[in-house]
Amino acid sequence: MENTEDLKVLKELHTGAQMGIKAISYVSDKTEDDEFKKELSTQYNQYEDVLNKVTDIYNEYGEVPSTSHIKNDVMTWMGVQMNTMNDKSNSKLAEMLIQGTVMGIIEGRKLLNHNPNVAKNVKNSLNEFVQIQENSVTRLKEFL
Repeated sequence: MENTEDLKVLKELHTGAQMGIKAISYVSDKTEDDEFKKELSTQYNQYEDVLNKVTDIYNEYGEVPSTSHIKNDVMTWMGVQMNTMNDKSNSKLAEMLIQGTVMGIIEGRKLLNHNPNVAKNVKNSLNEFVQIQENSVTRLKEFL
């Protein structure tokens, strides 16, 4: 049951969800605001749900998703550290997350547009992830 288009999209979706989880956890460590932490926790859980669904779909293909690359983790961590050296306000943290999330939305929309023949469950997961990201941006704007 191998479909390389499905696996390509799943890989990107898996990577995007992992990056989102890492970024949220790094940013969450920077804030003391309970309301902001609660929002970040909600988003973290949504990304984890997507990651679990993607892993389940991978299993249907007899594949195991790759774990995140240490290089990506280090770059994400360093980016958060550098961008918050002088400003750890909710506004700055929300801005950073919005920028990263918008990049994820763009990539997700491209995947949807350029891979019209992916399996329904893959397309549904990708649509769900993009919707989660779009909703996250809306909610994060409240912290700017």
